[in-house]
Amino acid sequence: MASVTNTYARAFADVVFGSRLDPDKTLREAQSLTELVASSKELRQVWEAPSIPAEQKRGVLDAIVARAKISRPVRNFVAVLIDHRRIGSLGPIVEQFELELNQRLGFAEAEITSARELSDAERRTLEARVEKLTGKKVRAQYVRDESILGGAIVKVGSTIYDGSIKGQLERIKEVLSN
Repeated sequence: MASVTNTYARAFADVVFGSRLDPDKTLREAQSLTELVASSKELRQVWEAPSIPAEQKRGVLDAIVARAKISRPVRNFVAVLIDHRRIGSLGPIVEQFELELNQRLGFAEAEITSARELSDAERRTLEARVEKLTGKKVRAQYVRDESILGGAIVKVGSTIYDGSIKGQLERIKEVLSN
Protein backbone atom coordinates (compact mmCIF):
# COMPACT_ATOMS: atom_id res chain seq x y z
CA MET A 1 0.00 0.00 0.00
CA ALA A 2 2.84 2.39 0.80
CA SER A 3 4.20 2.17 -2.73
CA VAL A 4 0.76 3.02 -4.18
CA THR A 5 0.50 5.98 -1.83
CA ASN A 6 4.01 7.17 -2.74
CA THR A 7 3.39 6.71 -6.47
CA TYR A 8 0.24 8.84 -6.52
CA ALA A 9 1.74 11.47 -4.19
CA ARG A 10 4.89 11.81 -6.32
CA ALA A 11 2.88 11.96 -9.54
CA PHE A 12 0.66 14.72 -8.15
CA ALA A 13 3.72 16.63 -6.92
CA ASP A 14 5.18 16.31 -10.43
CA VAL A 15 1.99 17.92 -11.79
CA VAL A 16 2.16 20.73 -9.24
CA PHE A 17 5.77 21.59 -10.03
CA GLY A 18 5.52 20.87 -13.76
CA SER A 19 2.52 23.18 -14.10
CA ARG A 20 4.00 25.76 -11.72
CA LEU A 21 0.99 25.61 -9.40
CA ASP A 22 1.02 27.15 -5.93
CA PRO A 23 2.02 24.16 -3.73
CA ASP A 24 0.46 25.58 -0.55
CA LYS A 25 -2.88 26.38 -2.21
CA THR A 26 -2.97 23.00 -3.94
CA LEU A 27 -2.22 21.20 -0.68
CA ARG A 28 -4.93 23.16 1.19
CA GLU A 29 -7.49 22.25 -1.48
CA ALA A 30 -6.50 18.57 -1.41
CA GLN A 31 -6.67 18.57 2.39
CA SER A 32 -10.11 20.19 2.38
CA LEU A 33 -11.42 17.52 0.02
CA THR A 34 -9.83 14.85 2.22
CA GLU A 35 -11.58 16.29 5.27
CA LEU A 36 -14.88 16.36 3.39
CA VAL A 37 -14.53 12.70 2.38
CA ALA A 38 -13.50 11.70 5.91
CA SER A 39 -16.49 13.50 7.43
CA SER A 40 -19.11 12.14 5.02
CA LYS A 41 -19.86 8.45 5.23
CA GLU A 42 -22.38 8.79 2.38
CA LEU A 43 -19.81 10.38 0.06
CA ARG A 44 -17.27 7.63 0.85
CA GLN A 45 -19.89 4.98 0.16
CA VAL A 46 -20.75 6.52 -3.22
CA TRP A 47 -17.14 7.02 -4.32
CA GLU A 48 -16.02 3.58 -3.14
CA ALA A 49 -19.02 1.63 -4.49
CA PRO A 50 -18.00 -0.51 -7.48
CA SER A 51 -21.63 -0.64 -8.65
CA ILE A 52 -21.80 3.12 -9.29
CA PRO A 53 -20.33 4.16 -12.67
CA ALA A 54 -17.24 6.39 -12.60
CA GLU A 55 -19.07 9.07 -14.63
CA GLN A 56 -21.64 9.47 -11.84
CA LYS A 57 -18.90 9.62 -9.21
CA ARG A 58 -17.11 12.31 -11.20
CA GLY A 59 -20.43 14.19 -11.48
CA VAL A 60 -20.62 14.30 -7.68
CA LEU A 61 -16.97 15.42 -7.61
CA ASP A 62 -17.69 18.20 -10.13
CA ALA A 63 -20.59 19.49 -8.00
CA ILE A 64 -18.35 19.58 -4.92
CA VAL A 65 -15.51 21.24 -6.85
CA ALA A 66 -17.82 23.96 -8.22
CA ARG A 67 -19.27 24.67 -4.80
CA ALA A 68 -15.93 24.67 -2.94
CA LYS A 69 -14.05 26.47 -5.75
CA ILE A 70 -11.42 23.72 -5.98
CA SER A 71 -8.86 24.08 -8.78
CA ARG A 72 -8.94 21.90 -11.90
CA PRO A 73 -5.68 20.05 -11.11
CA VAL A 74 -6.96 18.96 -7.67
CA ARG A 75 -10.26 17.92 -9.25
CA ASN A 76 -8.41 15.90 -11.87
CA PHE A 77 -6.23 14.26 -9.23
CA VAL A 78 -9.27 13.11 -7.23
CA ALA A 79 -10.94 11.96 -10.47
CA VAL A 80 -7.91 9.76 -11.22
CA LEU A 81 -8.19 8.24 -7.75
CA ILE A 82 -11.90 7.59 -8.34
CA ASP A 83 -11.25 6.06 -11.78
CA HIS A 84 -8.49 3.79 -10.44
CA ARG A 85 -10.52 2.82 -7.37
CA ARG A 86 -8.01 4.42 -5.01
CA ILE A 87 -10.28 7.02 -3.45
CA GLY A 88 -10.24 5.07 -0.19
CA SER A 89 -6.54 5.98 0.05
CA LEU A 90 -7.09 9.72 -0.43
CA GLY A 91 -6.08 10.61 3.16
CA PRO A 92 -2.75 8.75 3.17
CA ILE A 93 -1.98 9.92 -0.38
CA VAL A 94 -2.55 13.59 0.56
CA GLU A 95 -0.38 13.13 3.68
CA GLN A 96 2.40 11.68 1.53
CA PHE A 97 1.82 14.46 -1.02
CA GLU A 98 2.46 17.02 1.74
CA LEU A 99 5.72 15.27 2.67
CA GLU A 100 6.74 15.16 -0.99
CA LEU A 101 6.05 18.89 -1.42
CA ASN A 102 8.01 19.71 1.73
CA GLN A 103 10.96 17.65 0.55
CA ARG A 104 10.99 19.29 -2.88
CA LEU A 105 10.66 22.76 -1.35
CA GLY A 106 13.49 22.08 1.11
CA PHE A 107 11.33 22.01 4.24
CA ALA A 108 11.70 19.70 7.20
CA GLU A 109 8.63 18.86 9.28
CA ALA A 110 9.40 19.15 12.99
CA GLU A 111 7.28 18.18 15.95
CA ILE A 112 8.35 20.20 18.96
CA THR A 113 7.18 19.11 22.39
CA SER A 114 7.50 21.44 25.36
CA ALA A 115 6.24 21.40 28.94
CA ARG A 116 4.54 24.78 28.56
CA GLU A 117 3.21 27.04 25.84
CA LEU A 118 6.13 28.78 24.09
CA SER A 119 6.15 32.47 23.22
CA ASP A 120 6.56 33.55 19.61
CA ALA A 121 10.17 34.61 20.30
CA GLU A 122 10.95 31.21 21.87
CA ARG A 123 9.39 29.43 18.90
CA ARG A 124 11.42 31.47 16.40
CA THR A 125 14.64 30.80 18.36
CA LEU A 126 13.92 27.08 18.58
CA GLU A 127 13.00 26.85 14.88
CA ALA A 128 16.21 28.70 13.95
CA ARG A 129 18.25 26.16 15.94
CA VAL A 130 16.46 23.26 14.26
CA GLU A 131 17.07 24.85 10.85
CA LYS A 132 20.76 25.08 11.71
CA LEU A 133 20.80 21.40 12.76
CA THR A 134 18.96 20.10 9.69
CA GLY A 135 20.15 22.56 7.07
CA LYS A 136 16.53 22.95 5.95
CA LYS A 137 13.72 25.42 6.51
CA VAL A 138 11.43 24.14 9.24
CA ARG A 139 7.68 23.80 9.43
CA ALA A 140 7.01 23.15 13.09
CA GLN A 141 4.03 21.76 14.90
CA TYR A 142 3.93 22.32 18.63
CA VAL A 143 2.71 19.92 21.30
CA ARG A 144 2.46 20.45 25.05
CA ASP A 145 3.43 17.66 27.43
CA GLU A 146 3.92 18.69 31.05
CA SER A 147 5.50 15.31 31.86
CA ILE A 148 8.79 16.38 30.24
CA LEU A 149 9.12 18.95 33.06
CA GLY A 150 11.01 21.54 30.99
CA GLY A 151 13.14 22.01 27.90
CA ALA A 152 11.97 20.57 24.59
CA ILE A 153 11.95 17.43 22.48
CA VAL A 154 12.29 17.96 18.74
CA LYS A 155 11.41 15.22 16.28
CA VAL A 156 12.46 15.67 12.65
CA GLY A 157 11.65 12.60 10.60
CA SER A 158 13.00 9.65 12.55
CA THR A 159 15.58 11.76 14.41
CA ILE A 160 14.79 12.87 17.95
CA TYR A 161 16.66 15.66 19.75
CA ASP A 162 15.81 15.34 23.45
CA GLY A 163 16.64 18.48 25.41
CA SER A 164 13.98 17.87 28.03
CA ILE A 165 14.65 17.82 31.76
CA LYS A 166 13.00 14.40 31.93
CA GLY A 167 15.40 13.12 29.25
CA GLN A 168 18.41 14.58 31.08
CA LEU A 169 17.31 12.98 34.36
CA GLU A 170 16.92 9.61 32.63
CA ARG A 171 20.43 9.90 31.14
CA ILE A 172 21.87 10.77 34.57
CA LYS A 173 20.02 7.80 36.10
CA GLU A 174 21.45 5.50 33.43
CA VAL A 175 25.01 6.73 34.04
CA LEU A 176 24.66 6.34 37.80
CA SER A 177 23.21 2.82 37.54
CA ASN A 178 26.15 1.53 35.44
